[in-house]
Amino acid sequence: MQVTHKNGLEMESKETSLNQLWNRYASYWPWFVFLLLLAVGAACLFMRYAIPKYESTARLLIKDEKKGVEDSKGLESLNLISTKKILENEMEVLQSRSLVKEVVNNLQLYAPVYEERELDSWLPKNKWISENTNKASAWLAKRGVAPGGLPAYTISPITIKAKSPDSLREVKKIPFTYSKAEQKVIIGVDSFPLKEWVQTPYGTLQFEPNNRLSDTAYVPEGQLYFTLLEPKKVIADIQDRLVIASASKLSSILNLTIRDEVPERGEDILNELLSAYNVAMLKDKNTLAANTLRFVEDRLNHVARDLSGIENKIEKYKSSQEAVDVSEQGKLFLENVSANDQKLSEIDMKLAVLDQVEHYVKQKDNNSSIAPSTLGVTDPVLSNLLDKLYELDLEYEKKKGTTAENNPLLSSVTDQINRIKPGILENIQNQRRSLQASRTNLASTNSGYTSVLQTIPKKERDLIEISRQQSTMQSIYAFLLQKKEETALSYAANVSDSRVVDRASSTVVPVSPKTPVVFAIAIIIALTVGVVWITLKELFNRKIMYRQDIERLTNHPIIAEISVDKSKNPIVIGANNRTFVAEQFRKLRVALNYLGVNTTNKKVLVTSGISGEGKSFIATNLALSMALTGKKVVLLEMDLHSPAISEYLKISADVGISSYLLGTREPEEIIRRTEVNENLFFVPAGPLSANPTELLMSNRLPDLLNYLDGIFDYIIIDSAPVAPVTDAYIISPYCDATLYIIRHRHTPKVLVEQIDKNSKVNILKNMAIVFNGIRPRGFGKHHYGYGYGYGDGYAYKEKRKQKTSFKPV
Repeated sequence: MQVTHKNGLEMESKETSLNQLWNRYASYWPWFVFLLLLAVGAACLFMRYAIPKYESTARLLIKDEKKGVEDSKGLESLNLISTKKILENEMEVLQSRSLVKEVVNNLQLYAPVYEERELDSWLPKNKWISENTNKASAWLAKRGVAPGGLPAYTISPITIKAKSPDSLREVKKIPFTYSKAEQKVIIGVDSFPLKEWVQTPYGTLQFEPNNRLSDTAYVPEGQLYFTLLEPKKVIADIQDRLVIASASKLSSILNLTIRDEVPERGEDILNELLSAYNVAMLKDKNTLAANTLRFVEDRLNHVARDLSGIENKIEKYKSSQEAVDVSEQGKLFLENVSANDQKLSEIDMKLAVLDQVEHYVKQKDNNSSIAPSTLGVTDPVLSNLLDKLYELDLEYEKKKGTTAENNPLLSSVTDQINRIKPGILENIQNQRRSLQASRTNLASTNSGYTSVLQTIPKKERDLIEISRQQSTMQSIYAFLLQKKEETALSYAANVSDSRVVDRASSTVVPVSPKTPVVFAIAIIIALTVGVVWITLKELFNRKIMYRQDIERLTNHPIIAEISVDKSKNPIVIGANNRTFVAEQFRKLRVALNYLGVNTTNKKVLVTSGISGEGKSFIATNLALSMALTGKKVVLLEMDLHSPAISEYLKISADVGISSYLLGTREPEEIIRRTEVNENLFFVPAGPLSANPTELLMSNRLPDLLNYLDGIFDYIIIDSAPVAPVTDAYIISPYCDATLYIIRHRHTPKVLVEQIDKNSKVNILKNMAIVFNGIRPRGFGKHHYGYGYGYGDGYAYKEKRKQKTSFKPV
């Protein structure tokens, strides 16, 4: 049950908040309707001139190092120089400035052609409209803006190619016409032939037939024009629009997407980008294969020369020494020594390869040179380190073309290269020590064989020595020849490490702008502007607007709220009057019980902060409301500065309170009966005095109140506002309760904020607040009427002054 109660309170709180929001803004509905109509009109205008965009998509398969695709055995055996790819790196390469620049130059995207569309093509044919729209078109044209210009990528008869795109200066609009009969392009008074480099005011250009134009293509009705753009801006625009993402976490397929006003142009951009990427990848692999092949051929030529020299030496030795046959012992020794010598040769070759690798690593300056081959070196750690160094070199060169030299990404690659080099050098030193140790052992073994060889005849020993060198060189030559053929085969059968899964294809329906989204955004903006405007308007309003404003600024209770009345009649309550405002005064009459007002504590002071807040109106109708209950009520007009009740009740004020306080009249002489109700009596202010505040400090004031207290059931006193004068503070000690009037949209917040501060010094006895003149918010109107207003005015009334015949106290 506790949970249900809590949920019920939450639902009630939410409902209250929604009702408050509705009540706060619903009354401004005409303003919202205007903003919505304006927003919808702007959305319609936007949709009228907005050029739709289509989305083109292509798919590319990358042989990723982590998620790579297995090649077939045959293809893998041919592609011996394959390099591993990392998917994230290839995404950056596809978006690199160098590749996109190649696309821009190949497709001549720096010189787009447009079809001009008139601004008033959809407007009614009217002279005034035509004149003004032509002026608008001319004004826009001078500033290089073509209203409603449509891309003519597929319908233009020509394309424009620049001889030096990087040196182009930007020109926003160059109108031209094309003469099909003469095969010439006319710009102004100049005509230029096709397929020739011509000098124009805009640079050296070449006009070529548009191969995208078909025989059934749409023929432009408006004038054509082209613009010249800086390639850097076009490249940046394509990079911003190009989106490359992985198809899934476990996939090495990349999705390439771009949005463009012309679907064919979007497809051409993606297809050209894929083609440029594949060409760049094959170029890198061919460079690596060519360098490897050149290294093997150099070594092969060197070994061939050495082998040829050894063969000539054997031939000469046998001829000179007549050494034709060898003994069986010599054969066995030759086999052993040859095996050791072959091992020593392999060690020497490995040491030579290590020397070249060490020289390459030490002399490396992060240029795009290719690492030397590690043929004969079987250490997988060194091979992996060299592969990583080569991949980092490639990544450095790729990023160097797309980023600045001080870019953190480029610095990161440089740091990785600098970290991997010491590891390669240390590995080389370790292998060199190991190989040298093996060489020492083999040399020692051969030394032992040499001592045995001394027993063999010198001729046979010499022949064996020469034959051993020949055998070693033959083994090396065969090994290098095999590697040369493998490298050449791999070079000839070089294939790309990527494959186009799907060529570019565009959507049939435009993806932007979407009509529902545009209108939804327009409506949201209109509502937001309306809400913000109303909120700011009320936020910066320094007048009292809401009941909560009063409750926030003062601790005194609000016992009644009085709405405005449209009748402009100061008397809004009567025996048969059941209007909404009349009922609010009846509620105020009942609420006085909260202040302890009764036939014993009967004196009620009515005041306000400044003039115009309706205190006289409240006092008059409150007194009349009490008189309707059959009680005898007297209404005192003690605002001696600017009395107004006399005019409301149409009672002469020639004699009144000022006359009594001056001692010229007695109480019974100033009390008047009203025609409004037989139980309502009225004491006018009397002639105006020059010093009314000092007049109220007379000792006769409490005597007057005591006299009235003995005759009437209720005494209602209308006093002057407390901000300009202190009359209310003088009268308040003689009263039982005080009604402080605050008027909607009239009373400044600062005055309400000072009520509690002033109460610490100048006390208004038993005070409560009446919120008067409440008006409907926005453009709404209540059923009971709208707006009653009057001003107290604190200027002396000249007519009343003229009737004053007594001197100030």
